[in-house]
Amino acid sequence: MAHKSRLIYLKKSFNGRNPMVRKGVSRFGVSVPFRLLLEFDRKIKRMGYDRSKAIQIAMRDFLTEYSWKMNEMGLAIGTMTLLYDHKTKGLEEELTEVQHAYRSIVNSAMHVHLDERNCLLVIVVKGKIRLIRKVAEELMGRRGVKQIKLTTVMS
Repeated sequence: MAHKSRLIYLKKSFNGRNPMVRKGVSRFGVSVPFRLLLEFDRKIKRMGYDRSKAIQIAMRDFLTEYSWKMNEMGLAIGTMTLLYDHKTKGLEEELTEVQHAYRSIVNSAMHVHLDERNCLLVIVVKGKIRLIRKVAEELMGRRGVKQIKLTTVMS
């Protein structure tokens, strides 16, 4: 019965009858370990955020990341960030060839020299999630690519 009463509460909340729901904004409580809250508050204070703003950002990030991981269909916009050894023979040419082969989703790229061996390549992508994953897997499979991180900002 507790589950049923919770559903009734939610229906009332979203019908505008609950005083905690106004103009599309909902208030809710969250239980977290005290030390986690202290650290969270310290960080967001330095960033100039209040708790509500920080939690909204975290929720959006979570939803975007969850969508990206769980969705095979659809479109995404984001970046592929690669760390690679530029002394690996032929690697830079291979990375460029892959970008050209997938120019339908590759919008831009930026290359940064980190030290004598390491470079950072940031590729901006926009397109089908399945194709973005395929490109990332192809790039990660290259000898000399040390790490790749996919980040989406919209899906």
